[in-house]
Amino acid sequence: MNITQMLMPLFAQMWWMILLIFIVAAFKVFKPILKGKFGEFAVSAHVKLYLDKEQYTLLNDCTLPDAQNQTTQIDHILLSPYGIFVVETKNYKGWIFGSERQKMWTQKIYKSSYKFQNPLHQNYKHQKVLEQILADILEPHLIHSIVVFMPDCEFKTSMPDNVFRGATWIDYVKTFKEPCISAMKLKRIQRRLEQEILEKSWKTQRQHVKNLQQAKADMDRESSLK
Repeated sequence: MNITQMLMPLFAQMWWMILLIFIVAAFKVFKPILKGKFGEFAVSAHVKLYLDKEQYTLLNDCTLPDAQNQTTQIDHILLSPYGIFVVETKNYKGWIFGSERQKMWTQKIYKSSYKFQNPLHQNYKHQKVLEQILADILEPHLIHSIVVFMPDCEFKTSMPDNVFRGATWIDYVKTFKEPCISAMKLKRIQRRLEQEILEKSWKTQRQHVKNLQQAKADMDRESSLK
């Protein structure tokens, strides 16, 4: 009897444990992605429920090239006659501490604290990429930044006017009531963005993650030299 024949009965009995280990490992890998997608789905639902579809068009999960031959990933771009809104979604739980100028914000869950990049700074880059892409079509001051946290978190510091929990960001969008972009220009903007947005694929995602890792390594290297 060879080794394969000896191990086959063992594998026959243990297959379910191997499958369970695989499922647990896959869940750990994909949990952050699924968590983020849930937040993005919630924002999409807000738009469908509370904004006029004749006036507002939502582009989701937009990966765009930037001036440094890298990529930036924007959760949502909301097009309207009243301005273009760049929406960054954060699906965090616990207490959130932060201010407009802080480089890092803090998430606290019970006795554990975690640092994350100020989402306003993150969204600033997104704005700049859009300004570059739309430079010959749209004035920069018509592009607005919004950060949306899910309702599971609680703000423990006073937040900037463009940072929200849950669907309250919709009320902020509705404060922009003066039409400033014509219907024809909106169509041009949408066509330009759809031309620039990279194909949604694993290849695009992998390249974006690689770019993020390289950017983080560059920042760490610069910090170590200071």
